[in-house]
Amino acid sequence: MKIGIGSDHGGYNLKEEIKKHLESKGHEVVDFGTDSIESVDYPDYGLAVAEAVVDNKVELGIVCCGTGIGISLAANKVPGIRCAVVSDVFSAKMSKAHNNANMLSLGERVVGRGLALEIVDAWLETSFEGDRHLRRVNKLTEIENKYLK
Repeated sequence: MKIGIGSDHGGYNLKEEIKKHLESKGHEVVDFGTDSIESVDYPDYGLAVAEAVVDNKVELGIVCCGTGIGISLAANKVPGIRCAVVSDVFSAKMSKAHNNANMLSLGERVVGRGLALEIVDAWLETSFEGDRHLRRVNKLTEIENKYLK
């Protein structure tokens, strides 16, 4: 699978761990930065990964910042993105199974390395269930379209 990944300085170390983990499992990883712990602005990296997802340059996206919140907010501004901030395995599974999340956001200061890798694996291994959940995801798209001008 081709996965886009990005972070700000607060999520850099976790991004690097996730990237190594994904590559060890045979995934192709496209790294949108940042490339150090030097201070940068999270919206730039959330946007880059989100645009790659909606433009089908990657299949899914994973982003990291200190809490996972800021970078997810940036990603979720891009129409078509459903980026879930997750800090446990159950939520990771449900974000994909029920919400068809196409991006995952993790906080380096919130989630330890081991748990983060479990979350990533659970999220990638879970499929969207469709059915009644598709109706709800379609309603999210309707809300998005209502406010696109």
